[in-house]
Formats: sequence, structure tokens, C-alpha cells
Amino acid sequence: MAPMLSTVAATIQVSIAPVFLLAGLAGILNVLVGRMARVVDRARQIEKLHPLSTGKEHDRHVWELRLIQRRLTVINGSIALCVASAVAICLVVALMFIASLIHVEMGGAVAVAFIISMLLLTAGLTAFMVEIRLSMRAVHVREELLELDEKARRMGWLRRD
Repeated sequence: MAPMLSTVAATIQVSIAPVFLLAGLAGILNVLVGRMARVVDRARQIEKLHPLSTGKEHDRHVWELRLIQRRLTVINGSIALCVASAVAICLVVALMFIASLIHVEMGGAVAVAFIISMLLLTAGLTAFMVEIRLSMRAVHVREELLELDEKARRMGWLRRD
């Protein structure tokens, strides 16, 4: 038997919230992939400079390449977790339609899939925050370029590592 149009329409209305969540996840993934691309570009720049460097400059390049490798690992994990979250949301929508079309109670399965999606998203965003913190290690402006006076130093506008 073909499902009634009202049943399909009602299921579409109920599934709009998870679909909006998918749109939000797409935005997050866009940001993550953009960050990964910038990290890869920086790695390529350092890889070109690495064989030409010596001494402290060489040590700095090695340090930065190691940090970049760590950042790539973390951002890749964040992307994988967010994609898994999106897949779980797709499962939520599919289960809602299956339940509606064949008249089977799947509320528990839908709830579990949604909870899993939220846990995966939370883990993905946490990994993203870790990557942001790692990226801040690579950013360091030399003190003499900041031209800060003694008052600025006392106020804590200069962080000493």
C-alpha cells in the first residue's frame, strides 16, 4: 500500500530540525576543511625552507613541522567525528521515515541515534578546540616588534612563554 500524503508530509515536518542540524554540520565541516587546507599550505612552505635552513632556524622548522603534523592529525579526527555525526543524523531522519511508513514504533532507536550524533558532534568540536589551541603555539610575535612600553608589560598585555 502506498503511504498517505499526510503521513509523508507530517514526517517531513518532524524531520526538519535534524535537516537543519545537517546544514549546520555542513558549515562546520566547511570551516574544518578550510583550516586543514591552510595547515597543509603552511606545511608545504616549511618543507621548502627546511632543507635550506641551518641552526636555530632549522630547529624552528622541525618544531613547526612536528606541530603541523599534530594539528593535521587532530583536525582530521575532528572532521571524521563531525562526518560521523552527520551520518547519525541521516540515520535519525531515515528511521523517522521508516517508522512512519511501515507504522513501527522506533522512538528508542531514533533517540539513541540522535544521542550518538550529539556525542560525536561534541567530540568533533572538542577536537576542533584542541586544534585551535595547537595553532596558537605556532603564533608568536617577537617582543621588539610589538613596541610595548613598560605599562603595557605590567598590565599583562605581553605574554611571556
